[in-house]
Parts: sequence; structure tokens; C-alpha cells
Amino acid sequence: MSGLDIDRLGRRAEAMLEELAAISEEPDRLTRRYLTPEHKRAAHLVAQWMAEAGMTTAEDALGTIRGHYPMAGETPGANAVPRLLIGSHIDTVINAGKYDGMLGVVCGILAVEHFRDAERRMPFAVDVLAFGDEEGVRFPTVLSSSAALAGTFDPAWLDGKDRDGVTLDAAMRDYGLDPAAIPAAAMSRDEALAYVEIHIEQGPVLEHGDKPLGVVTSIAGQFRTRVTVSGMAGHAGTVPMPLRQDALLAAAEMTLAAEQIAKAHPEAAMVATVGQISVKPGAINVIPDRVEFVLDLRAASDAPRHAALQSFTARAEALAAARGCSVAFETYHDCPTAGCAPWLQDGLGRSIENLGLAAPRLVSGAGHDGQAMAGLTDFAMMFVRCNGGISHNPLEFSTVADMGAAVAALIRFIEDFTPPARS
Repeated sequence: MSGLDIDRLGRRAEAMLEELAAISEEPDRLTRRYLTPEHKRAAHLVAQWMAEAGMTTAEDALGTIRGHYPMAGETPGANAVPRLLIGSHIDTVINAGKYDGMLGVVCGILAVEHFRDAERRMPFAVDVLAFGDEEGVRFPTVLSSSAALAGTFDPAWLDGKDRDGVTLDAAMRDYGLDPAAIPAAAMSRDEALAYVEIHIEQGPVLEHGDKPLGVVTSIAGQFRTRVTVSGMAGHAGTVPMPLRQDALLAAAEMTLAAEQIAKAHPEAAMVATVGQISVKPGAINVIPDRVEFVLDLRAASDAPRHAALQSFTARAEALAAARGCSVAFETYHDCPTAGCAPWLQDGLGRSIENLGLAAPRLVSGAGHDGQAMAGLTDFAMMFVRCNGGISHNPLEFSTVADMGAAVAALIRFIEDFTPPARS
């Protein structure tokens, strides 16, 4: 069908993902947060694979591992070499699956390995990127590693703290990185021809349509807003219900309000999630006086997303006041909707169709490094079918056949890649 051994490519991908999944902070489940010792071990393994595939490797100031496969006739050490960028991330959520992010890195390595084995170079270099801060699980930052490469890193992020009070700045130094070198991590627009990412869909659309692969048209915009509700602590047995200033009950009503607001905007494919909440003082017999939670609000277009956040803050203030509480908001992540470049969509579509497969187009409700990379260059994504649309869960699964097809399609895409003329 394609002249490529798709089964072999898929089995290679599966074996590499299994080896990466063994690197975890916890013995019985996969958890690998940014700038932990486990992140470093995974990064070193990825760098080893890149080197074995014929790439030179480097680590930038944010811990991104960069593998470089030279272009035809490239002088070693040359600057401003035009590059096709292929990447994804190697950090995970808590209790993760083994495909999210890692599959894209592995696909890039296997594609380059194919050209190394064929002793073939392109009229452009191919760089494979393994980012470390896509999930935003440890620090109040998201996409900081890809933002650094795109030249949009915000220095204020260095002061963000994890749950243990460790700042991003301190964690970088402990990891062996130099925050002062962050500006040097940025790539120039002259170098970056395009960014392409392979990723499991994390949704059920491809499976529902019985399609192994698909082409992403855009990535939904996203807010992450920290909400702090303040009330009054009191004895659980002596304060009458009508006289309480219970911060948790106010927060509970706010989470339900977020759900109602999102459901009112199906045309924007809006979703609202509260997946993290902290209750203080946290005693069984004390009325909560302080609650913090994070609202994750996403939509396929930005205008309704902004309107929804405004509606939520107004509703939350009214709900807090009704219970004698106060509420404060901090939006620490505002990532706009990012459209995939049509010319790259078409190229990915052709590469999939060359395998004899359909190439449906679909929107990504999940955030990806491509949103940050859009600040540097055109980008696009190829989705791979995942079982049940399940992700961020140990049940996450993609078949050997589908992963092999993804690598094969990426190889065909690289072979046919021709960047548009730049003015």
C-alpha cells in the first residue's frame, strides 16, 4: 500500500512508548511532571533515541530536547538552517496514559530513522522536539517550554510555584538549567519552516467514523482561572446553617454555574471543568473558610469564551455575596484559538490518502504545543485514533496498526514537504 512496513513501524512505536512509560514518579501508575528527576531520565532516553536515529542532540534552557537531522549539504554548526519542526511533549498528567504527547515524539524519531536508513537528506533540516511543560500539572504555567522556543516566554512565569512552594526558577536551577539562557532558546522565523505534531485524538470522533487518522483544523482556545473563595471558619456543631459563611458551599455553586454557562454555548463547543480544588482549614469539624479551585474553560472560538468568563465571574460574585463570602479571580493562562495552516492541512491530508486512507478534518478541544508554536511559524496536527476517545487515563490506547500508519503518513509528508515561498 505504501511501500513502508507499517506493522514494524507500529511495533517499534509501541516498544518505545512502553519503555518511556516505565519512567514514573510513582511505582504503580504513570506520573511524570515537568523538571522532576523522572522528566530528566525520560529526556535522556529520548536524546539517546534521537542520536541513534542519526540526529545531533541538544537541550535548551527549558529542558526541551532537540534532535537535528541535517539538510543535504549542510555545513556542521551552520546557523539559520531552514528546518521542518516535528514535536510533542514528554510530561504527563497524574495517573496518565502512555500515548499522550509521547507518541508524537516517537513518531518524529522513527520518521527520521527511516531517512537515516535510506541515507537520504532533504533540502531542509528536520528537527524533532521533546517539550517538557505541555500539561501544566506542576506549575501555574502551560506550554512554557514551547513558548520559549517560539520566543514568547513570559519571565513572570519564573515566579510561579508548585504545591511545595518551589518556583519554576528554582526548579530549573535544580534540574541544571539556566533561566538567564531562556532568550537564547528562541528560534528565528527564518529557521522555522513549519511545525507539525502527531497526537492521539483524545476524543471519540475518529473511532466513531472508523478512521485511523485525521487532520486537525484548529485548536480550541483556553482559560485557566484560579478562583479563591473566602468565608468564615466556625464550629461545625454550633454555627446554625442560616448564619454560616461556608466557602465550600459557595464554591460548589460556582462550579455548577460554570457547567450551566458552558452548556448554554453548544455552538462554540464550549466545555468547563473544575479538576482541582483545595479546602481549608481541612478539618472534619470546621466550616471551610477558604477554597481555591481552577476553572478550565475552553471553546472553539474566542469571543464566546471571553463572554463566558465574564458571565462566570459575575455569577460567582453574586453567589459569594449571597453566602456572606468574597471571591477573587486570577487568570494565569489565556491561550487563544489557534488555526492550523491550510497548506499544511492539505499536505497532511495527502500523506494520509497516499496510504489509501480517508483524511477527515476535525477540531481539537485539547490544548497542544502547536498553540505556542503558532507564535513562531505555521503549524498543523495529525490525530491518531484512540480507543473510546479515552485520554489522561491509564486506559488510553492506540493500536499498533494506527500508530504505524501515523509514522508512515509522517514519512510521506516529509518526503513531499515544500514550504511556500516567503516574501
